[in-house]
Amino acid sequence: MPWVLACTPFTIISYFLMWYLPPFVSGRVAWYLTFHCLFQALTTLFQVPYSALTMFLSTDQKDRDSATAYRMTMEVLGTLIGASLQGQIVASAHVSPHCTVNPSAKVYMIAAGVIAGVYLLGIVVLFLGVKERDDPYALNSDRAIPFCKGLALTMKHGPYVKLTASFLLISTAVQLEQGNFVLFCTHAAGLRNHFQYLVVTILVSAVVSVPFWQKFLQRFGKKCAACGISWMIPFAVMLVTIPNLILAYFVAFVSGLSIAASLLLPWSMLPDVVDNFRLQNPHGKGHETIFYSSYVFFTKMSAGIGLGISAAGLEFTGYKPGICRQSDDVILTLKLLIGAVPAILILLGLFILLFYPITEESRKETKLALEELR
Repeated sequence: MPWVLACTPFTIISYFLMWYLPPFVSGRVAWYLTFHCLFQALTTLFQVPYSALTMFLSTDQKDRDSATAYRMTMEVLGTLIGASLQGQIVASAHVSPHCTVNPSAKVYMIAAGVIAGVYLLGIVVLFLGVKERDDPYALNSDRAIPFCKGLALTMKHGPYVKLTASFLLISTAVQLEQGNFVLFCTHAAGLRNHFQYLVVTILVSAVVSVPFWQKFLQRFGKKCAACGISWMIPFAVMLVTIPNLILAYFVAFVSGLSIAASLLLPWSMLPDVVDNFRLQNPHGKGHETIFYSSYVFFTKMSAGIGLGISAAGLEFTGYKPGICRQSDDVILTLKLLIGAVPAILILLGLFILLFYPITEESRKETKLALEELR
């Protein structure tokens, strides 16, 4: 909790300055790069202890799965609220149909201030509503695992390696889909006036489907629920080949379902990996944060890989920001970034997940063994 509280004011300031238009021109790239990197670093500083708190809410697997489902529902809902608030506030700066008009910077600062206020409210709720507890699994005589030793142990832990490799590929595919969807709708599908509503459709679909996936994985198992991530593939390919408004909304809805599954499942499966590790290493403590920090690192890496692939592909084919009509090569690249590339990455990720060894039966055995150990 001290880390969460300490990084909050700096996170808010860096977010606000990320949307501030400095009076100088020559150093703007350095300005935005600095504060964007600072914001990403500070959100990581918050995300690691915040996500690791899941392990200290309860020792019961069902309780943790339920808490994870609630957390992911609220995160997607928060994304929806944030996108809606910021989108509506800055919409007045984009009323002109000409894409070369420079929008007013003041509305972006107002929007950043509103979002910063919402962030602060969330931190207050977390601080007042969640009480940090000591490791409920460890004996009083147990010592914390040194970070380097713990990191080496986690990187050798088979279930964790397979889970991380699988969802690194899947998360990269989702990042490509999310990051290029607006550009695809604008330049390749001729849906420039609908992309905001399509994004909202994705987010609403993701919010309402998280409880569905939670029930699904409780009934059929987590590995079975992972198949839902692949639902977006055929519809995305259809949208690429047959750009159509109705199909675009349907693709947005199905993509929301798949994105919800890709967000919920890894965070729901990670506590099972931690329990499995605990059973094999019963006299150490503090490893939960190592698992969660490593996984946060890999999620950040997937975002970086997705941005890198997109930026490199578009730069290579001659994408030019601000113009209304892009070249045929750029349009083809956007189609590949929306359809073929995410499909390949998702299928590879699901293939690796087939070898993930923790099943529903082994989870029950681990639960009983940990209860006996405690």
